[in-house]
This record gives sequence, structure tokens and C-alpha cells, in this order.
Amino acid sequence: MDKYFYNEASAQKLGWDPTWFNCTKFNDDLIQAIEKYQKSKGLAADGLCGPGTYRRIYTDRQESIESFRPSSKSNKDSFIVYNSEYFDIQWPKVKLWFEGSGLKMKKGFKKMSHKRDPKFFVCHWDVCLSSQSCYNVLNNRGLSVHFLIDNDGTIYQTMDMNDVAYHAGAKNWNDLSLGVEISNAYYPKHQDWYVKQGLGERPIISDAIVHGERLKPFTGFYQEQLEALKALMRAVNKATGIPLKAPLDRSKCTNTTVSKKCAEGRFEGFVSHYHLTNRKIDCAGLDLKKLLKEI
Repeated sequence: MDKYFYNEASAQKLGWDPTWFNCTKFNDDLIQAIEKYQKSKGLAADGLCGPGTYRRIYTDRQESIESFRPSSKSNKDSFIVYNSEYFDIQWPKVKLWFEGSGLKMKKGFKKMSHKRDPKFFVCHWDVCLSSQSCYNVLNNRGLSVHFLIDNDGTIYQTMDMNDVAYHAGAKNWNDLSLGVEISNAYYPKHQDWYVKQGLGERPIISDAIVHGERLKPFTGFYQEQLEALKALMRAVNKATGIPLKAPLDRSKCTNTTVSKKCAEGRFEGFVSHYHLTNRKIDCAGLDLKKLLKEI
């Protein structure tokens, strides 16, 4: 067997690279490093990173992911994580799940044994007063989401993007997607709470139409949250290849109802939850086409 070819093919299929074994190339050094790792884990030491070896080293990397964090040139450097790899995000307020003040999903998600290839990214509003509150609700309900964006624009990544979060509803949507919950209590009666917290009043959206109906006025997102969302979209695009596209109607504007391609899991890009089902209205009023054009 050509071990070089096997490991190259395995890396492409499963989603690892020689750096996982402290090597730089697919050569004899890598084969020896894999053998050494396999021996340390009680695995058959054949120098081939097949599914079994991959699952073990992926789990090891997840458990010690903090130690693989790239050296930062400054304290302002931020990253998100996909398949145990770090990717830059141009946003100063990012908290990963393993950091001291991070939020880690405890249940309601699925760990993958191979590299996942997400096709679309779903935007939700959480109908909660804060990301901490949303996090608590999701954990209590056995649900999950990859990202949370708080009122001040802080982005929380709660799990590796390679894991499947239960956020979109149907299994095929979850398997194919990533998701973010953007903090917004939705009802204008909560404005006083935001003001008392020193956050200021939220904009009021009074002209949003979804599924052919005009919604009653509701609270919109803070500009800081929208800037954080754009930074996250840009970073997710670079990490996963999800295209910077939104579902459009016949007038080439952001679709305001269910998109058949989205519902069938055939769309690749960034969507709102209402694009998947008429049972949801989030994120009505969010012009994804405009937002993506600003990136």
C-alpha cells in the first residue's frame, strides 16, 4: 500500500492535515509520527490515519483545543473554530466555548466523526434579553446553536462548527447548516429594560413583511450587533466556503417568505429562519442581501 497516497486521500476526505501530528508534509516523518501517536493510544501502529485514528486525534484536539490557539500578535486577535482549526475573524469581541467567560453547549448537538461541509448559515433572533438567557433556554430545551451575538456585539461560539447543532428544526437542515442566535427580545415593551441596562433603545421595525403579512412593530437589532454579524459572516465564508449569497425574490431583493431551495436544502449561502419554514418569522426585516453587500 502507498502510505503517502492513503494519508493524502484520508486527509482530503476526513479533514485533517500533517500539522495535527506536528508535521508539515505527507512523507516518512508523518508516517512515523502517526505510528507514534497510534502506539500512545493503544491503536494498531500502521502509520495510516484512517477513520479510527482520525476520530481519536480529533477528540484529543477538541479536548485540548485551547493549546492549539495561534500565537496572537496582540490581545485584539480573535478566532473562530472549524474542524479543530482556528480561523481569523476581524472582530474584537469574540468568546470561544472553552474560555473563562465563554458559553459551551452541554447537550442538543451531534459530534461528527469526519469533516462536515455545511452549505448554509441560518440567522435567528432569540426572543431573549441576552445571550446568557438564550443559552440557558437552549440548554434547558436540549437545543443548541453554533454562535450567539449579545446586545453589545459580543460573539459567543459555543461549539466547533464541525459539530451539528439542533437549531433549524428538521434534521436535514441541521445537518447542512450553521446557526446564530442574535439577542433581541422582540417585543417593544422591553425597551425600558434595555435603557436601564445602559444599552439604549433599540430601533423599532414597523414595516417588516414576512410570508405576505405585515408584522406589528417590534424591536430590531443594535448596529453593533449587525456589524458583529457581518464580521461573523465574512469569517464563516473564509473558513467553510459558504457563499456570501442570500435568497432573492423575482425582483432580486431579499426574499420575504419561504424559499423552496432553502426548504429543500439546496440553497448555499446565508438565510433567515423564515426562509426555511412558514412557521417562523425570524429574522423578518433583516435585509441579508444589503448586509452581505456591505461585507
